[in-house]
Amino acid sequence: MRLTRRLEAIAAYVPPGTVVADIGTDHALLPIYLVAKGICPKAVATELNAGPYRSARTAVHLQGLDGKIDVRQGDGLRPLLPGEAQVIVLAGLGGNTIRQILAAAPEVLAAVRRLILQPMVDAGDLRLWLVEKGWRLVDETLVEEDGHLYVIVVAEPGLEKVTDPFTLEIGPRLVEKKHPLLPAYLNKLMAEYQRVLKALARSRSPRAEDKSLEISAKLTRLKEVFMKCQ
Repeated sequence: MRLTRRLEAIAAYVPPGTVVADIGTDHALLPIYLVAKGICPKAVATELNAGPYRSARTAVHLQGLDGKIDVRQGDGLRPLLPGEAQVIVLAGLGGNTIRQILAAAPEVLAAVRRLILQPMVDAGDLRLWLVEKGWRLVDETLVEEDGHLYVIVVAEPGLEKVTDPFTLEIGPRLVEKKHPLLPAYLNKLMAEYQRVLKALARSRSPRAEDKSLEISAKLTRLKEVFMKCQ
């Protein structure tokens, strides 16, 4: 079975022999791949809504993996028991949504050895939260698929050496390894900031002016980083 480029990159970060929990599994493609390839002895796949939950169960059944992949319906990490999964995957959600899901189940999170996260937006907010809560960013990568650029963040319990909010917004491991897609990612961030600036320009409130100054300073620093990685 073939995975998309994004899911392949996520799968590559799953340590062999671990039990993985794929939260918001959709059609359970990732757990099916990991178990069928022998990377994981078993997996848990969760979905919040009834339709996707039934789709995931059907997909697992058709692959003959009912005994190795436990498909559960529930919200976030709540379907999990503490310690039953060493690796948690949360992909395709907003960074702040991922943060809320993790924060809502501290008992489960305390027993996790690795988080593999793929935020669609607000990756900087997610990184900052992880660092503040005692997670170390062990690796990051960027994946281009169908014209979209995806960031993947891998975290483990520990002390992160980088605490500067600006660097955490970009991705410290992406900068350190000079990821080949980093210039494109920086361009994306700069475009987002420029859109925010245009929106703020329509307001004359003191708060909007302060925010504009803050965003302008970030844009300047982003351009400096961009020039260095060319």
